[in-house]
Amino acid sequence: MQSFNLSALIAESERSKQRWQEFLRASSLSIGLYRLKAGQHDEQKPRGEDEVYFVVSGKASFRAGEKMQALTDGNVIFVERFVEHRFFDITEDLTVLVFFAPPEGSLKQGAET
Repeated sequence: MQSFNLSALIAESERSKQRWQEFLRASSLSIGLYRLKAGQHDEQKPRGEDEVYFVVSGKASFRAGEKMQALTDGNVIFVERFVEHRFFDITEDLTVLVFFAPPEGSLKQGAET
């Protein structure tokens, strides 16, 4: 078993000034903390893994393919692998837990499983 303290993860992210911080990698999934400041541009690209986003705090809009949704604390979003997606119109600093299955980077863009 592994246990993580979200407040400690956020504090470490603030100290390191890193936008992305992976904190768990196992054979079937990986989890990280993604943070964007209000007004910041989200530069992520589609990945070969399914993703789940849990909005811990902040306000933004999110686009996945042709669908758009306003987000705030507590929203959960699922994005299938290879789908173009990003946060935009970030009006309050955004802190998001991101779950990848399988682990991030384990499948390449365009690869078949």
